[in-house]
Amino acid sequence: MSRFSQPDPELTHRLSRRGMLGVAAGATAAALLGATAPATAATGTASATTDAASGAKGRGRPVLPPGRLGIQLYSLRDKVSTLGFGPVFAELEKYGYDEVEFAGYTQGSAGPITLAQLKRLARNHGLNPIGSHVGYYSDDPNAYTFAQNLTKVLDDAQALGLKHIGTASGPFRYGSTVDAWKRAADDFNTYGAAARARGMKFYQHNHSEEFSFATDNPKVRLYDVLLKETDPDLVHLEMDIYWAYVGQFRFSKRPDGTPAPFEPLDYVLERPDRYPLFHVKDGVSDPSNPYGYRMTDVGDGDIDYQRFISAVTRLRGHRLAHHWQAEHDNPAESLTFARRSSAHLHSLREKC
Repeated sequence: MSRFSQPDPELTHRLSRRGMLGVAAGATAAALLGATAPATAATGTASATTDAASGAKGRGRPVLPPGRLGIQLYSLRDKVSTLGFGPVFAELEKYGYDEVEFAGYTQGSAGPITLAQLKRLARNHGLNPIGSHVGYYSDDPNAYTFAQNLTKVLDDAQALGLKHIGTASGPFRYGSTVDAWKRAADDFNTYGAAARARGMKFYQHNHSEEFSFATDNPKVRLYDVLLKETDPDLVHLEMDIYWAYVGQFRFSKRPDGTPAPFEPLDYVLERPDRYPLFHVKDGVSDPSNPYGYRMTDVGDGDIDYQRFISAVTRLRGHRLAHHWQAEHDNPAESLTFARRSSAHLHSLREKC
């Protein structure tokens, strides 16, 4: 079923991710939910290098910087929960991935695994654990979130050797007013300072609602409040490029109908140091859809990643400063998605 056939696909995504992350702190972090798709043997195991060579576009320099392609393991939660991290990491290694971003540290029916084992397993397959998504807050005082168990969250991230630790939760804890987002920004500054003290960067991953307008001042875009009120040395952003373009579609007009256009790429180009991480997911443009796009595998949609990635990596000193994580919230076949996404991104060439 398409995510867009549901009443509120963005809310469904956030709740399912929260359910995957929001468990009590323990020896491991969040539990990965098993998906409904049956476990299958890995399909299409031809290397991404071979696929990319056959589909390379042009003769220019590769758009994707070396060593910077990752994948958000939420996209592979069905395989992780049934096959385990080991077989999944083996496939990602074949497909040419360099990094992984976690959305939980357990592997369901595949059995228990310690953080030390997980770190070693990733490294054995040439995968650098680059970041992890953890919940922002919960009503449960024992929840595995930044607000409830900051020390445990950072302990686990440090044990995995992560350089980034963040949340995919929106800053809506206190509401949608300007002051509410200032309070959330204070929270994020606190988490950022604690992460920095351990040599890590705290980050927030957007959906489209972050680009909506404050309920008490509809001239103010909430995302701008977040940028203004967080310390740039303490709070970083992981732009989910797909959801940013959904936000562009949904919120290029204020509630009163006056124009308020914005370009997601401009946010990055104006402050590239704040965006160490990106989510690379794709969508087919569909203006009849309330979200403007239908999510699809990377390379099958209309988001111009040749343009976007090139614009960022061409900035002086920034070719290797960012990490690009492929993602699909609900892929039809998750390993096929992973393979095809890597092949497509490796095939992109800068225009001569």
